[in-house]
Formats: sequence, C-alpha cells, structure tokens
Amino acid sequence: MKAVRFHEYGDPDVLRHEDVEQPTPGAGEVRIRVAGTSFNSVDGNIRAGFMRGPIPVALPHTPGLDVAGTVDALGEGVNGIAVGDAVVGFLPMNGTGAAAEYVLAPAEALTSAPRNVPLVDAAALPVVGLTAYQALFDHGKLTAGQRVLINGAGGAVGRYAVQLAKNAGAHVIATAGPRSGEAVTSAGADEVIDHTTTSVTAVVTEPVDIALNLAPVDPAELAGLVTLVRPGGVVVNTTVWMPAPSDEERDVRGIDLFVRSDAAQLAQLVASVDRGELRVDVAERVPLAELPALHTRAAQGAVHGKVIVVPSAA
Repeated sequence: MKAVRFHEYGDPDVLRHEDVEQPTPGAGEVRIRVAGTSFNSVDGNIRAGFMRGPIPVALPHTPGLDVAGTVDALGEGVNGIAVGDAVVGFLPMNGTGAAAEYVLAPAEALTSAPRNVPLVDAAALPVVGLTAYQALFDHGKLTAGQRVLINGAGGAVGRYAVQLAKNAGAHVIATAGPRSGEAVTSAGADEVIDHTTTSVTAVVTEPVDIALNLAPVDPAELAGLVTLVRPGGVVVNTTVWMPAPSDEERDVRGIDLFVRSDAAQLAQLVASVDRGELRVDVAERVPLAELPALHTRAAQGAVHGKVIVVPSAA
C-alpha cells in the first residue's frame, strides 16, 4: 500500500510518499481502509521534532491523527465493530497515523461515522472537535447562560467551539480576522471582534466566565485575557508552549489543554452532526501524494481552514 512517512525529523521535504507493507491487526485492533485523514498543526510539530518529549514516535513515522474510513479486518477480541462499518477516530498520538491507504486503530478509539456528511470529510471532526469539546466542557465547565470569549475563533477548532458553546446556551464573543469573520458569525457567535483592527481587552467590557485561547498570540495579549475573566472563572489555553495565565487573588484558573482521544465524546459530536446541530467545514481536499506540499504550505502560514488528505484507495 501507499503511505507518507518521514524517516528522520526535519523540514517538510523529509516526508516520502512510498510503498509500505499493509498492516495486520493485533488483539483489540481493527484495520481501516482510509477514506480520509486531515492535517493538524501538531503534525508539523511532530515531523519537525519539536514534540519528541510529549509525543515520542518511532521512525519511520506516518502522520495523520484523524481517521475516517471503513473497517476491513478485525483483530482478536474485537466486539461491537464489524467489517464494513464506517468509522471515525482519533488515533494514538505516538502511533502510526492515517496518512496511508490502510491503518490500524485500537477498536476502543473508534465510533460510528456521521451519516450526514461524506465519509472522507468526517476526518475533519475528531481532533479539532474533541479539542473544542474538552476545552469548553471538561476544563471550562460551561453551562447555559455563561459568557464565553473564544480568541482565535476563525480556525478549525474555533468554529467548532463557537457552535458547541452556542448550542449549550452560552453568549459567545469571538475574535476573528476579516477572512473568517463571516464564517464565525454563521457558526453562531453573538459578537465578533476583528482582532486585526481592535484590541479584545478594549472591547470586552463585561466579564466572561471562560476565555478560550486558540491563537498563537503575543504573551502580553494572552496575559491580558485573564483580566477579562470574572472571579472564579477560567482561561483555557491550547497553545501549550505558552502557559495559560491565572490570577490567584481573583481565583481565575489557567489551564493548558492537551487534547486526548475519547470515543464516547466523539460519539456525542457525531450525534450532534447527524442532528444538524454541528456543521463540519472542509476547506479543501488534497491527494495523499501531495501531503509534503501541504506541510510546506502550512509552515508558510498558507493553510486556512481544515484540509482533508485523501489516499488513492478512498
């Protein structure tokens, strides 16, 4: 089968589109015929070697944390999943990824794919959807009636976060640039602040319960978010190389989010998609062979929105 792998850490040109042996599922695993995976910014950081501490991978390594596809073989002891099932999942971060025609996955990491979007596009959901969900509900403890500030709402995580927060009954304030402002409004934001022309700390005059930072902002700007949070509130930050600010005197907690795979939560997101409550947005689809070029574009800041990577077997 074909896969994209890197045999050493480095720039995007270390990625190779090559022939590899088709894997055989072990106990508790299934083999998936990949319909699609997606590009996440962490893929570039893993490839460059920046994540060797928290995410050690064996070389050569195949990237691709998201998977959507069809089960085509079962390992020993797998129950509740059958050959032919359409599934989605968030693969183990330190394991072999889905930038390939076939991939092995722990059965426990998978859930049924949404019925209301093309299977290939379902790969846009797991990592970023779970990031938004865990930020708001696991760490932010969001409840109806609260005020939520989502800084960097124009990206893939942000658009899910806006939808999830609005569906939960929150008042949503979002920052976005001119390119994504309309999409953020369409996702349900009550207020949209153009961060390219306006300081969020100058505009948000009423305290928020949760400030969710999704953007690689200047440290001073990140620190400013804590001043917008009411006493007892929380700042949840996904840019883990820059610690979340806190204010102990006012009991404002700072939490750094490192997303985890959770099939039960992913099933809830899939159900929301199928009910029409959660929209899956895909900016573009690229063939597997073009993944190295996609990594190059991402490193140049030229990737906007969620990009799906499609193996030739799809």
